[in-house]
Amino acid sequence: MGAAVIRAIRNFNLENRAEREISRMKPSAAPRHPSTKNLLREQMSSHPEIKGEIARKDDKLLSLLKDVYVDSKDPVSFVQVKDAGTPQKPKEFRLPKDHHSDMMNVKNIPKGKISIVEALTLLNNHKLYPDTWTAEKIAEEYHLDQQDVNSLLKYFVTFEVKISPPEGKKAIQSK
Repeated sequence: MGAAVIRAIRNFNLENRAEREISRMKPSAAPRHPSTKNLLREQMSSHPEIKGEIARKDDKLLSLLKDVYVDSKDPVSFVQVKDAGTPQKPKEFRLPKDHHSDMMNVKNIPKGKISIVEALTLLNNHKLYPDTWTAEKIAEEYHLDQQDVNSLLKYFVTFEVKISPPEGKKAIQSK
């Protein structure tokens, strides 16, 4: 409904506005520097044939221009040609390992990739039990490359929340 109202307002008096814009004076050239004006005036007065040469249309050039025909086609990109020639093999998928995937509507995950929840889970498992959750076991469990798992464990860590009591107050010991 709103689009129809906006379209009606936008198209109101369109022909008159277009006609007014077309009949408006066209912008003139930018003003020249005073020194350039003087040089141009001097050259025009000493060579009056230049003024006629500027205004004259060359029929030979116009006829050559009329004979030019340009046929333009977009070049075919290399990527499209490569994709068309090689058939893609179907991707292998695996089911998510956790029960949290129901919330995210994840039905299957490509092999060699993991979800955010799985990444946090495996990072936390490796942090808590590094002897049982080794890089080799994680790579085998989640169908990942060994090098990717090593980089993941080296460069990513889970957040650890530490709450320190304000200065001057004693911390309440948890039981």
